Amino acid sequence: MVKMGVRLDDHTFPFVLKACADSLSVQKGREIHGVVFKLGFDSDVFVGNTLLLFYGNCGGLKDVKRVFDEMLERDVVSWNSVIGVFSVHGFYAEAIHLFCEMNLRSGFRPNMVSVVSVLPVCAGLEDGVTGRQIHCYVVKTGLDSQVTVGNALVDVYGKCGYVKDSRRVFDEISERNGVSWNAIITSLAYLERNQDALEMFRLMIDGGVKPNSVTFSSMLPVLVELELFDFGKEIHGFSLRFGLESDIFVANALIDMYAKSGRSLQASNVFNQIGEKNIVSWNAMVANFAQNRLELAAVDLVRQMQADGEIPNSVTFTNVLPVCARIGFLRPGKEIHARAIRTGSSVDLFVSNALTDMYAKCGCLNLARRVFKISLRDEVSYNILIIGYSQTTNCSESLRLFLEMGIKGMKLDVVSYMGVISACANLAALKQGKEVHGLAVRKHLHTHLFIANALLDFYVKCGRIDLAGKVFRQIPSRDTASWNSMILGYGMLGELTIAINLFEAMKEDGVEYDSVSYIAVLSACSHGGLVEEGKKYFEHMQVQNIKPTQMHYACMVDLLGRAGLIEEAVELIESLPIEPDANVWGALLGACRIHGNIELAHWAAEHLFKLKPQHSGYYSVLSNMYAEAGKWDEANQVRKLMKSRGSKKNPGCSWVQIDNQVHAFVAGERMMNVDSSLLCADP
Repeated sequence: MVKMGVRLDDHTFPFVLKACADSLSVQKGREIHGVVFKLGFDSDVFVGNTLLLFYGNCGGLKDVKRVFDEMLERDVVSWNSVIGVFSVHGFYAEAIHLFCEMNLRSGFRPNMVSVVSVLPVCAGLEDGVTGRQIHCYVVKTGLDSQVTVGNALVDVYGKCGYVKDSRRVFDEISERNGVSWNAIITSLAYLERNQDALEMFRLMIDGGVKPNSVTFSSMLPVLVELELFDFGKEIHGFSLRFGLESDIFVANALIDMYAKSGRSLQASNVFNQIGEKNIVSWNAMVANFAQNRLELAAVDLVRQMQADGEIPNSVTFTNVLPVCARIGFLRPGKEIHARAIRTGSSVDLFVSNALTDMYAKCGCLNLARRVFKISLRDEVSYNILIIGYSQTTNCSESLRLFLEMGIKGMKLDVVSYMGVISACANLAALKQGKEVHGLAVRKHLHTHLFIANALLDFYVKCGRIDLAGKVFRQIPSRDTASWNSMILGYGMLGELTIAINLFEAMKEDGVEYDSVSYIAVLSACSHGGLVEEGKKYFEHMQVQNIKPTQMHYACMVDLLGRAGLIEEAVELIESLPIEPDANVWGALLGACRIHGNIELAHWAAEHLFKLKPQHSGYYSVLSNMYAEAGKWDEANQVRKLMKSRGSKKNPGCSWVQIDNQVHAFVAGERMMNVDSSLLCADP
């Protein structure tokens, strides 16, 4: 047209600019804007409105505002366009400001389009006050009869938490459509009124309204929360009937529903039938495998999604990293860490916490600490390391981090206390543990079941069964772990009658035994030489349908062995339905040492050397037994075998508390110390 010399007019530019907007041709659109300005058509309101549309579609919000500000003449479409652009792109404050300015100063009254553009802004901001004001304007101007406006009001009241108002507006809509029903269902689901949302869905079906993809994708999470998974399968059937099973939103919701119901295979079937998967599809499937303990499949799927050209995001990483942590998958975890760095997701707080947790659970606390130091941190970040260090020889680091949290004013929660109390238990740091206990009392957390159980374990390991008893009596509702700790504690201290009485009282208190309960009582019987009682409890355990583990068999071997019934212990080992592990053979070796049975000790040691060739203790026990019997050649052979396999005796580590510091020593060298004086302060 230009080449042929045909004159351009005000009708030409709106069509051309709309084409540029639809095709997102930014450069060409800017060139045409230059021509508009050059020819003087920039003052035309229709051309200006089309420029607003063009820049809005192409994401040039500054250009939208500049064009709007430079318009000499505006109409309702101009105002609606600029409000709509800012609303869609998340500039909520600007959108509301423009709406108010239009209403008060422009000379134009907002119409249905204006209202429908600004109400989602109120929903996004959860600004119920402005939403009510706009509702008043709607009623005043008679726009409340419009179903589109009613639908928007239902949504805004729901997102702002006004359930009754949302339902009242819905009931007042004279001619409801599918959007109306979807609005009320999504509003109720958003407010976790899941039963009400389900009831509205039933009314929708009974009313003959055809559900669509929005309906199904809104209802499936509701059914997950209500654990109505069979009804979820019916929804799947509905989607097949209406031809919506290939809709990406419905498919993603179905994957999530099947995953959370434990039906991993059905989730996989839905996933495999999706034509064009998006990142949500992949993430839902990774979460499916992770939730259903299919760890290898989850890691492989992350690799597959990258091979298919999909870039993992922070959600992907936070789904798959706990998988690596759970099964100790260090190398894949490092690969995922590298990928997170390349995509920029490693700076995300949830990802960095997941990385710290993964390294900690894989036993690489040095790497966990590195991630911790260079990342954003919250209470979860600290708790991960507090728990991680509490399970190592470097327990004092848990106390340091606990103190640091208090100094920084962070909230010390249940996990923080559990971690630091566990560290004090492993350090046998009685003074520091009692100070943490005092702090928990001041924060009214000492009766929390998990903290109370941690305190029981701490006092038992420190040999203060009297203080453990006081904690035990203060627990409002004791669980199995509470009773087990006390039974184990009294058993270790040789108070066998009390331990057994507690075991009996546990059942009277209505608390069910678990496998640890029987380990505790069998251990007590073993230390007291109560063979018949031990046999009785072992048989009773099997009557209770608690399957014996290696530890139970080890307790029985120890019980029989200590009582001198070594042949009976051997018979038990030979009759086991499972292959005996190091605990069982170790119990037999210990019994042979007590009674000087070198022949059986050699037999037990041979199995232990195969199962744990690096464990120095077994070599030492057998060598010492040979030496005590005067069999020096055999003793030397065991020592040589130990040396040839590179087994070394771990150096002893001792702790000593001086004033407010716990010092640790190895082979005469100080390793660490921690100052606990700040524990007395109230963080």
